[in-house]
Amino acid sequence: MNLTRDLTSSKAIHVKGVLFVVLGLLSAALLLAMIPTWRAVALLAICVWAFCRFYYYLFYVLERYLGRKQRFAGVWDAIRFLISEPRTGDRDH
Repeated sequence: MNLTRDLTSSKAIHVKGVLFVVLGLLSAALLLAMIPTWRAVALLAICVWAFCRFYYYLFYVLERYLGRKQRFAGVWDAIRFLISEPRTGDRDH
């Protein structure tokens, strides 16, 4: 079993997506069960929203608007690109 190869089965990809949703909902429910306040609900919602926007930035904005020519392999690949890429100034459109 090679754990580093790409996942190609559409069924396995869908199962993985559903498992991420279940994991997210379960962890949110457990957190809110521990701290059942409106403040905790609001902070959790802001946290999820902010990380979703960051993910969008890494995989859409950098590629489409900032000239990245090839796709990133993952989040760490995108962050390494941000850290190591020399800055030549803002691009004009």
